[in-house]
Amino acid sequence: MKCFDRRDRGDWRGDALASFRSFYWRQFSLVAGMVALTLFLLGTSFFSLTYNFIMQEKKSEMQEKAELVAQLSSSYLAGEFPNGRQDLQTLVTVAASLSETDFLIWNPQNRTLLTTDDSLDGMELSLPGKITQAVLEGESYSGMDDLNIYPSNRFVVAVPCYAPHGAVQGMVVAVTQAENLTEMWRGFLGIFGVTCVTVILITVVASSVTALQQTKPVRDMVTATRRFAEGDFDIRVQSDSGITELKELADSFNTMADSLQETERQRREFIANISHELKTPMTVISGYAEGILDGAIPQENEEQYLRIICDESQRLNRLVRRMLEVSQLQSMDLMKGKTPFDICESMRRVLISLERRINGRGLDVDAEIPEDPVMVLGDNDLITQVVYNLLENAVKFAAPGTALYLGLSVHQNKAIVTVRNYGSTIPPEELPRLFERFHKSDRSRSEDKDGVGLGLYIVKTILEQHHEEIRATSENGLTTFSFTVQRAGEMQLVK
Repeated sequence: MKCFDRRDRGDWRGDALASFRSFYWRQFSLVAGMVALTLFLLGTSFFSLTYNFIMQEKKSEMQEKAELVAQLSSSYLAGEFPNGRQDLQTLVTVAASLSETDFLIWNPQNRTLLTTDDSLDGMELSLPGKITQAVLEGESYSGMDDLNIYPSNRFVVAVPCYAPHGAVQGMVVAVTQAENLTEMWRGFLGIFGVTCVTVILITVVASSVTALQQTKPVRDMVTATRRFAEGDFDIRVQSDSGITELKELADSFNTMADSLQETERQRREFIANISHELKTPMTVISGYAEGILDGAIPQENEEQYLRIICDESQRLNRLVRRMLEVSQLQSMDLMKGKTPFDICESMRRVLISLERRINGRGLDVDAEIPEDPVMVLGDNDLITQVVYNLLENAVKFAAPGTALYLGLSVHQNKAIVTVRNYGSTIPPEELPRLFERFHKSDRSRSEDKDGVGLGLYIVKTILEQHHEEIRATSENGLTTFSFTVQRAGEMQLVK
């Protein structure tokens, strides 16, 4: 027998707690991870789409304003402004203030004609060659560049300025800081960040509550198993979690607990019964044997007490033999040993074997056994044992002078054997326990000194091995036992 000390139990509890934590954190991490991954993918897509959208919108706006300034510049170069450069400066400054964009106007010689950026006044400016080349070829340019004048890159849009005859006579460059482009985007980013944090916090709370609710039955089962280990089988797990799988698990656990409790009850009752059954004959044998050896029993009475010792020894032998029979029956596979046999013949043999005991109690027999064979499928010896035990039990408890009944009827594919006797009525609450091991009613303990309380249990075990049923009723002094046996089919009869 393996023993467990407190350290083993502590390790077991620690492992169970670690498993619970692992289950909880895995559930929590899975939910939180899925939400975080979803937010990350949505955020990446959102950032990319909004950034590209804002950049495109800003580019279109700047190009539109730059083309407007280019038209104004063409009018200026054509001498259409009365006040010349002053009118152009005024109009370009208004356009710059409306769009938060600085404009720089160059002539074809790459010299600055006008700028709205006050920090560039008086500076000799020259555009990078890639911008100048693209514009002089009649194309527009957009991109990030420092124009060789700014300390950092800025977003630049350059468009050509055409003369009336269509030739490029200059260019207009619109410049804005990168911060101006991303200002709205950063605003969207802030709102999205706040939303993400809110969603994550709600997810953490919701997943924590959900995980705790899901693990509660598991924690209850851990507590219950600890109680089971201490021998307490009364605890049950509540199955109100609302989750179908956990409810089924809790119900199955409670079913197992009921089975364990019933097994424990039967074990204790079995030990108590067998202790009682063994103690009585052993006490008698030991007491009378010591009395004879010590000379306490007169010599002329020794034969009488030796006879009692012999009877109790035989009773003890019958008890041990019956227990071995039960053990063998429980380990047998009767489904493989089924053969067709005539149950009518088996019933007649049982009647003949019990004839002496029946006559000894002054009983009559009312037998309804068909003359023609009724073939059934099963183990002949064991089914005969069932009939013998039931009829012997009826003889034992029948009132003297009454009639026994042993009959056979056929219903569809079943043969039904019935045994009845008249005697004391068995209480209804006693009927379900008749087939338990070592069970005896009080009246049987007083009247049946030789019984060991295993006869009906053996009957039940044999029929369960055959997948058959037995019923017991007792009303107005009439006690009836009926059991079924599978009839043999034609194909089996041919074999």
